[in-house]
This record gives sequence, structure tokens and C-alpha cells, in this order.
Amino acid sequence: MIQEKKRLPVGVENFELIMNDNYYYVDKTGLISELIRNGGMVNLFTRPRRFGKTLNMSMLEHFFSIERDQSIFNGLEISKDTKLCEEYMGKYPVISISLKGINAAAYETAFDFAVQIMQRTAEEFQFLSDSEYLSEHDKSVYRELLDSNMSETVFCGGLKILSKLLEKHYRLKVILLIDEYDVPLAKAFENGYYDRMIFLIRSLLEQALKTNDSLKFAIMTGCMRISKESIFTGLNNLKVLSITDERYDEYFGFTDAEVKEMLKYYEIEDHYEEIKNWYDGYQFGDMEVYCPWDVLNYCDKVKDHVDSFPENYWINTSSNDAVRKFIQMSDNFKTKREIEKLLAGGEITKEIHQELTYPEMYQSLENVWSLLFMTGYLTQRGRLDAKHYKLAIPNLEIRDIFQTQIMEYFKERVKKDGDTLSRFCDALKSGEETKVEEIFESYLKKTISIRDTFVRKASKENFYHGILLGILGVKEEWYVSSNQESGEGYSDILVETENSETVILIEVKYANDGNLDQACERALQQIEEKKYDEELQENGVDKILKYGIACYMKRCKVKLADS
Repeated sequence: MIQEKKRLPVGVENFELIMNDNYYYVDKTGLISELIRNGGMVNLFTRPRRFGKTLNMSMLEHFFSIERDQSIFNGLEISKDTKLCEEYMGKYPVISISLKGINAAAYETAFDFAVQIMQRTAEEFQFLSDSEYLSEHDKSVYRELLDSNMSETVFCGGLKILSKLLEKHYRLKVILLIDEYDVPLAKAFENGYYDRMIFLIRSLLEQALKTNDSLKFAIMTGCMRISKESIFTGLNNLKVLSITDERYDEYFGFTDAEVKEMLKYYEIEDHYEEIKNWYDGYQFGDMEVYCPWDVLNYCDKVKDHVDSFPENYWINTSSNDAVRKFIQMSDNFKTKREIEKLLAGGEITKEIHQELTYPEMYQSLENVWSLLFMTGYLTQRGRLDAKHYKLAIPNLEIRDIFQTQIMEYFKERVKKDGDTLSRFCDALKSGEETKVEEIFESYLKKTISIRDTFVRKASKENFYHGILLGILGVKEEWYVSSNQESGEGYSDILVETENSETVILIEVKYANDGNLDQACERALQQIEEKKYDEELQENGVDKILKYGIACYMKRCKVKLADS
């Protein structure tokens, strides 16, 4: 009998569910012993999104909580440390709260969400209403946390109040877990109520972490390390563990060994190289890791369809604002060249500021470099000193996000360039190959280009193909189709001008060796050999123009076939 494989936990962030419902689990329980032996009073883990922060917090809750069933840890790494398990496992009251859901267009709605989150957290401990260890006053204070009309004052004191009541009930100090502490701040900044939200979250954290005598220790997670002055004022017991720290570096993200083991289990080892190229490359501390979200999604697809191609799973989980705004701010020559170097697989050195406030993030290009680094769009390849890092794009997935945003920005800008566009389209329609070449090359010089050390030739051709489509797409009265998208038996780009009086066929080639003339000839030869114009002639099209366009970095050559 063939043993059924475990399910892959795509989007599952509940540790108990993973352990009990036959999901595959990459064992990160070593984090527990590391924290107990080396952790501080208040620990903040900052990692990019989709690197397992929430699942790790769920794991910690289930390990420490006096209310949970710890048998799910049997056979896991932490269970080998019997002395530590005897002392800590299931021995503490745990408050676990996620601020991820505080996301709204206005402060009032965001505060309503915050109240609901505090209510749900308090509801986990309804036994406090009948506790013999609490006074009637204590119980009335607890009931305030169940009230949907709670004030900002009650909300801000909520975690501290719960800690105090749980300590009274159990006569034990409390462990506090706060997941995604910075999400409300990010959403507030986007929607224009940042000052009110930072006051709320600062007050909540200050009471929960700074003046809370019932606290055993606390763990927080977030994407950003917000400036201490703005939110952690006076919190002297805070230990920040960011992507640059060596300690705990292997517990967020999958290591190479863990990915190989997963591929072996699902018998899809043949896909190792493409998974590595697309989803590996992040360096946390001294450890190179893969993005778990991407690996799980792709493996889940491949185990059912072995011919599946790698996809960009990250791009759909966020607006990628940081990259878009960065591209918009990168009009100066130096920054364009730096981005081109990164796209080519190279490295650049930058000073990184790890402590920023949200309003500071887009105030300068220097701060945006830091933002891209902390949010995972760039990673380190070594450091020169405490602040200066060698930065690189981690993998093909993130490179694809940069390329997509560059193309979107190009399309936005090209729409504003009506005069040049008209000249280009007129020249294309009238067969003026020299003028077409001159205008197209001028666009290549203005945009961020893709150099040739990082990707296959086909991907480079797609980039220039995209630039042409971006230019032609502005001509609303023309019908422009892409063979890349339609799969029809035509050349790369087919253009029907007004009333189909002229059809233009364009074949794009990338000249890997820099020989543009030869690449142009190959493009025209392909149009002839594959008879791309045959069906058009049969349909009675009178005028067909056939162009071969060759590109190499920021140069191009345009040739028109003899009629």
C-alpha cells in the first residue's frame, strides 16, 4: 500500500492544525531553546513578510501555554531537550495577539478593528469571570475588555490588565506574544492617520512592555524596525533581532538542507535548481534562506503537475509599493546605473539605516534603499562595517518584480510623450527604418535596461518586446497583438493600423554577441521562413511591412524587409 503524502501547509499559520491535520512541517522548534537561553525580556524579530513569523509565534504559544496540549511536540527537535521541556513546556499563561487586522481607510474604523482584536484576545480567558483568585473589582475590569464600546484608555491598558489578572489567577508571570506589531502603522501611514495610530500603539506597547510587573517575557514580530524614539520610548529592555543578526538566523525561512529534504519527500528533486534560482538567495545573519511561502506554493503545484513553471507568488501578496516608489524616484543617472547593475546580478554598497519611522521611509533615496533591504526586495552579500552592506537582488522572483515595476513606470511615462510617439508610429507605418531606430534607441537610453549576466536570452528579448508594446499601446486606434500572449502563428508583434490598411510585423532579437546587423537578419529570416505574412495576404491585406529589430543593452538596429 502506497503511503499518502502529507499536505503542504500553504497559508496555514496555526501550529496545532499543522501538527494534527497531516501537514508537512519544517521543524523550527529549535527557536524555543535559543530564546529561553539567550532571549531578552522583550524580543523583537523583524523579517520580511511571508517568512514564517506568524507560524513561529503560534508554535511558541502552544509550547509555553498552560492551556494547550503539548503532546503535539512529540518527536520534534525541542522534545530532545527534556530538561528544558520539563521546566518550561506548558508552564505559563500566554497572551497571544496579532495586530495584522488593524487595517482601514480611516482611524475610527481602524480603532473598531483594534477593539475587536482586544475583545477576541480577552475572550480566550473567560474562566477569569469565575476565578476564585480574582476580586469582584478584578472581574468588572475584565468585563470591560469584552465590551465593544471600550475606550482608547481601556484598549491601551488591555494587555497589561490581562497580564495582571492572569498572574493573579495562576500565580505565575505571563508570556506575551504580539504578532505583526507594525501593520497598523503601515496602514495608517498609507491612509493619512499615522499620528493618531502611532500614539495608540505606542501607549499599548508602553503599558504592556514597560510598566507591566506581571510579565515573564515578551516576543514581538514585524516587518520593520520602527525608530525607538517614535514607538519604544524608554523601553530599555528591548532586544531587536533583525535580518542582519546571526542569532536565530535559520529559524525564519527554509535552509537549503530543509528544501532538499522536502523535495526528496515529495519526489520532486528534479526541480531543485529552478526553486533555488527563483526563491533562494536571502541572507539573514550568516544563513542563506529561501522564502517559505514561495517554496510551499511551488512545491504544492509541482507535486501535482510536474511540468509547472516557477511563478511569482510574492507579487500577489502585496502592492509592492516600495519598489514602485523607488523606480519613480530613480530618475537620476547614478541610481539608474545602480539598478541596472542589480538587475544584471551585481552588487552595490549602501549605508543602511535600520531604524526609521514610516514618514521617513520615502523622504530620501538613501532611506528607500534601507526600506528595500529590510522588506526583502534586496538582501546582503556581506558588509564593510556596522552600517555599510553589499546589496543584491536575492533571486529571479524579486528580479521579476523589479522588471514589472520598471515596465509599468515606462508605460506611464511614455503616455505623456505624445509628440515623440506620433513620430515613431508615423515612421513605423511609412517604413522609415532609420527614424524608427533613432526614436526606439532614445527610449532605451532613457529607461532602466536589463543587462546580460543574470537571465536567459529569451527573458532579455521579452524586455525589449515589452518596451515596444508599451510604446505602441498608446496608439489607441491601432490594434496591437503580441504573439507572446496569443500564441498565434505570427511574429512577436503584429500591428493593424487604422482600417487595416497596413499591417506591421515585428520580430525582436537580442544580440548576445553585440552583432546587431546579424541579429536583424535572423529576425527577418524567421518572418520569411515561418511565413508569418501568408495568412494576412490570403485575407487581402494590401500593405505588409516586415521589421527585424535587434537589441543589445541600450543599442538597437531596425531593418525593414524588401517588399
